[in-house]
Amino acid sequence: TPDGRFLYGSNRGHDSLVCYSVDNDGRLKLQDFTYVRGEHPRNFNIHPSGDWILVANQDSGNVVVFKLDKETGALTYADCEIPVKTARCIQWAPKKRSG
Repeated sequence: TPDGRFLYGSNRGHDSLVCYSVDNDGRLKLQDFTYVRGEHPRNFNIHPSGDWILVANQDSGNVVVFKLDKETGALTYADCEIPVKTARCIQWAPKKRSG
């Protein structure tokens, strides 16, 4: 996460994201696994705000949105799933500057 409190990894054979908390000394502690609502989570990306994670599921062809709890690291399905053929990569677009 942007604040360094949690670390996530994708499990392609398990179709999940794993969440670890990061202690002050850098040690990892397993927190949870979250099913990604698709197959073969090829990539994921945390929004710069730390509020959202998008997961690109390559074999099921979908991108799934999860709400990220900043206190616990838990992920909750945000009732949003977007069909994308062979989804592979998530990138956040930079904010447009006004003026």
